[in-house]
Amino acid sequence: MKKKLFLALFCFFVVLGSNAQELANFMGRTPVISPEFGEKTVTFRIAAPDAKLVRLYGSWMEARNSSVNMMKDTAGVWSVSVPTPSPELYTYNFIVDGLVVNDSRNVFMQRDGTRYLSVLLVPGEQTENYFEANEHGNLSKVWYDSPTIGTKRRMFVYTPYGYETSGEDYPVLYLLHGGGGDEDAWSTMGRARQILDNLIEKGLAKPMICVMPNGNPGQQAAKTQLLEEKPFDRRDPENADLYVKSIVNDIIPYIESHYRVIAKPEARAVSGLSMGGGHTLAVTRLFPGTFDYICPLSIGVRGNAADIDKQFQAVKQGGYKLYWFACGESDFLWEMAKEMDAALTRNGLEHTFYVTDGGHTWANWRKYLNTFAPLLFR
Repeated sequence: MKKKLFLALFCFFVVLGSNAQELANFMGRTPVISPEFGEKTVTFRIAAPDAKLVRLYGSWMEARNSSVNMMKDTAGVWSVSVPTPSPELYTYNFIVDGLVVNDSRNVFMQRDGTRYLSVLLVPGEQTENYFEANEHGNLSKVWYDSPTIGTKRRMFVYTPYGYETSGEDYPVLYLLHGGGGDEDAWSTMGRARQILDNLIEKGLAKPMICVMPNGNPGQQAAKTQLLEEKPFDRRDPENADLYVKSIVNDIIPYIESHYRVIAKPEARAVSGLSMGGGHTLAVTRLFPGTFDYICPLSIGVRGNAADIDKQFQAVKQGGYKLYWFACGESDFLWEMAKEMDAALTRNGLEHTFYVTDGGHTWANWRKYLNTFAPLLFR
């Protein structure tokens, strides 16, 4: 027993001695803090003692060539202070001798498809619901069978604070992502959980479940799961609207059999951005009357007026309680959105066309969710 204790102590002191200098150096260093909010500025820092030129680029800047030079101190730490941008969620990076790198001192990051981005969240009225609420709902990664697509697939499901103990049945928002995204997009970049948590806690929105599926039929789940993807020929008529059909044939039945929900159109809402906005239009066209709340975002229509009218007449005949859609005036789909507004009006569909500045960006899509969620299930 004494030999074992001696051996353990010996090993401990050997390890401690070999690392003493490293620990001393570490303890003696000034920590690199980035980003750091000041009274009117934000300071960014990166340790790169051998670099020749380091620049900062942030999404609040007008263009990539708007990046700003950073200055190096005697310890090899580069820094720059910039005026605090207006309240919003931004992404940024450093450009070190031409190489784009993230901020290693900032743990707040987002995944945008195959890219990981450092995040700057500026507090203010616009972003107050993007921060954590006091009462947190849960976000689950749920696997389900999709006979329509022919595989198991993953979706994210948000349940509001108190769901596990309330015994109540809840309405459901089916929230669809855009092109290049996956089931994680609305949670990571859209801050959907935080927005719904805050709105519900403040009594501004009805407590609801939010289902965020993967809109890429060839994927079982996000690419981060390293699962084999199955290519689908979109020109094959059998594959037309495959994912959209799976929403009604596979996802809704799963949710309504595994969660305490109100299984009626009056308790179902569907919304999506860009590609997801197209999916929203398609699912309400193919399955009129399934959703009483319809909220397509940053999307529109174009083409044969007679075909468009036929589709909207089907939605009108199916019935709904709220048709709310939004687009930014700088969005590349703005003209299509105006055509959709005209088509809805022409066909007698009561609706709200919510117009903002800005373009095809998450800054708008977060704003839209924050605006229409309080209108649901009233």
